[in-house]
This record gives sequence, structure tokens and C-alpha cells, in this order.
Amino acid sequence: MSGHSKWSTIKRQKGIADARRSSVFTKLARAIAIAAKMGGKDPAMNFQLRLAIDRARAANMPNDNVDRAIKAGAGELKSDQVKEVLYEGFGPGGVAVLVQAITDNTNRTAADMRHLFSQHGGSLGGQNSVAWMFERRGVIRLPAHTITNQTIDDFGLQLVDVGAEDVSLEAGDCVIITSPEKLQAVREWLLAQGYAPQEAGLEFVPTTPMKIDTAAQKKLFALFQALEEHDDVDNFFSHAE
Repeated sequence: MSGHSKWSTIKRQKGIADARRSSVFTKLARAIAIAAKMGGKDPAMNFQLRLAIDRARAANMPNDNVDRAIKAGAGELKSDQVKEVLYEGFGPGGVAVLVQAITDNTNRTAADMRHLFSQHGGSLGGQNSVAWMFERRGVIRLPAHTITNQTIDDFGLQLVDVGAEDVSLEAGDCVIITSPEKLQAVREWLLAQGYAPQEAGLEFVPTTPMKIDTAAQKKLFALFQALEEHDDVDNFFSHAE
């Protein structure tokens, strides 16, 4: 998996998201609004919206905020027009980085991304400069210690039968990879079996991970933290191993 996967674990352990709760709620609300705009306001019929709502509830976002974001996305409330944008660039050591942003001002966000990449020893690239190194996949993470009374291999075989493509252990997490089409089925099977995924959603998974040394890894994580703290950034991925 990518360096972003390791960052996800570090972020949870350090509680980085909780340090800026108002900013986190803003990001979650935008993600809910985009999902409602693209697929409708009924989470029973819109899986992406259901995932966005689950993320919001996991962060203890108030229900009123969730409802308001759904209505804004569905056009029932007057709100800023936001859109989802993918930025591509190279981080420290030449690592490919993809940044998913939700913004109401693409010129401002692009300038900010260019500055952040440059500030951390990288550079912002053009369209498809690094996207070709990734594939869109469903990714589910759950604590490995919750898998009891069976080995990870046996657990993986069950998941493959349900539709998973790969199951592995990483930094205390069980990481499950699916096709985009099978994400919902695999997640629902896990919930039915009593498992509670920490994260579930569509991600950009690198086709060929790149090894980097410790020094480059520290610089990359500094870039990740800067991206995490930017109000317009929803998610980001790298092909660092």
C-alpha cells in the first residue's frame, strides 16, 4: 500500500484531525454536499453519500450539520458552489502525489497546492503527470486485533469469496482492497459479521509502489500534514511504499 495508508494510521493515533475540529467539519460537510449533488440526497440509494455520512458521524459531527450539508448539495439551501478537483504533483524524492480537493475557488486552491508542494521540496504537475501511476480502488481498513478465532489468511479467503481483491496487514490494520463496484458488498458483509471498519471509501492505489529512505519519508509526512491542514483538501495519496 501507499505512504498515504501509513499516514492514515499515524493520523488516527495522534488525533491530528481532532486538533482542528471546525476545519474537519467543514471538509466533511463539503464531501457530503458533493456526494448529494452527484447521486441524490437519499443515502439508501447513494452509497457515496452513505460513506460520507459515516465519516461525519465517526468524527462526531452534529446531525444538524449533516442534514444541512445534504440539503445544500441537493440544492435545497443557498450555499457556495463547490466542485471536486484532482491535483497531481511530485513530493520529496520524486514521490507521486495525488490530492483530492473540494473548493469554491479553483484558482486559489491551485495556487495553494503549488506553494505547499514547493515549500516541501516538491512540485505541482499537470494533468495526468502522475495519475497514470494509480488505479481507483475500494479500500477498507479495520483493526487487525478485531479479527479473532481465525488467521488473516482464512479471513482473507472469506473476503475474496465476497469480492475482495487483496487482504493484507499494515501497521496494525487489516487493509482490504476491492474493485469500486464491490466496495459496498464487501463493506456490508463486514458489518453483517460484526466488524466495524475504521475507514471505507474509494482511493487511488499505486500500481507500482516506490521505496524511499527515512529522510525522504519524514519530508513526505511533513507535506502530508500540510495537506491535511488545508481547508480545501479532502484526501491525498502517494506511491511511496
